[in-house]
Amino acid sequence: MKKIIISIAFISLIGLTASCSKNKEKAIDKLPVISVTINKTAPSNSVKYIEASGKIEAESSANISTRMMGYVTSIEVKTGQTVSKGQLLATISSSDLQAKKAQADAGVNQATAFYNSAKGDYERFVVLFSQNSASQKEMDDITMHFEMAKASLETAKQTRNEVMAQFSYTNITAPFSGTVTGTFVKQGDLANPGMPLIAVEGTSKMQAVVIVSESEISHIKNGIAATVNIKSLDKTTTGKVAEISTSAQNTGGQYIVKIDLDKSEDILSGMFVNAVFPMDKTEVKTSSKLVLIPQEAIITQGQLKGIYVINDDNTAILRWLRLGKKYGNDIEVLSGLAAGEKYVIKADGRLFNGAKVNVQ
Repeated sequence: MKKIIISIAFISLIGLTASCSKNKEKAIDKLPVISVTINKTAPSNSVKYIEASGKIEAESSANISTRMMGYVTSIEVKTGQTVSKGQLLATISSSDLQAKKAQADAGVNQATAFYNSAKGDYERFVVLFSQNSASQKEMDDITMHFEMAKASLETAKQTRNEVMAQFSYTNITAPFSGTVTGTFVKQGDLANPGMPLIAVEGTSKMQAVVIVSESEISHIKNGIAATVNIKSLDKTTTGKVAEISTSAQNTGGQYIVKIDLDKSEDILSGMFVNAVFPMDKTEVKTSSKLVLIPQEAIITQGQLKGIYVINDDNTAILRWLRLGKKYGNDIEVLSGLAAGEKYVIKADGRLFNGAKVNVQ
């Protein structure tokens, strides 16, 4: 009796499921047909691309420091301010140097007095020696005394010059024209030699500095064009490769590539970028054919990515994909889509799994 009841329930469940399925199919059939634009996948052996990420940097930049210890007496600029080459940025206390300068001046005065005295003695002995009134030894001794006085005066002058040169270290000036991007000290702080005080970047030329792997660096050459996408601006610009690092010793096996960009006021240092370098056709192996689809065709649900394919009865089926590298506006399909399959790149309405479509 129990088995009969279970069997009846199972048959009823099957009937209910079939009825619901038919009702769902009828509901879908009643929905309007969605017009779509499709494309067909094909193995691609066209020009490949190398993609790299990095950020914008100024071609000229400097963290300016002082060569002497002292207290910061003034900061003459603010972050964001435009400065000219040689413009005063900050000053360092020079009270210790004033004492050294006074000491150096006294040394020069003393050495000058000794020199003048020795010079007078030397000139008198030259006359006496010419009249045979002084011996050769006396002449040699007075000559040596005069030369020593002259050397002492030169040493004193060089000591004073060194002190005067240190005074220039108390005035921090801009090494080139540009914009102040940061001030790291304030008035009253103690500045130490080598300690960054102010950062300045030139604004004449900006560069995209990107990192390229060792397997791809050989395909990039100086002077080739590159497409640079600036993420925060949603802007794409072009540039040319200006520098290629030849060593990856200090960059973890990665190589630095610098791309000169056209001047633009909205491009700022520190912005993140993606750069795309085209590979020469002769460098692309014919055996390495790719299945590429436009990134705009990708459907994203959480961490899953897929695409709508069209079957023989013009029904849209959502297919999940495993994707690879990006090549410009296209992306590589590693699995989930075979060559020759039709997929949707644009729809006039909201697509869903099982929707009827009209291929335009």
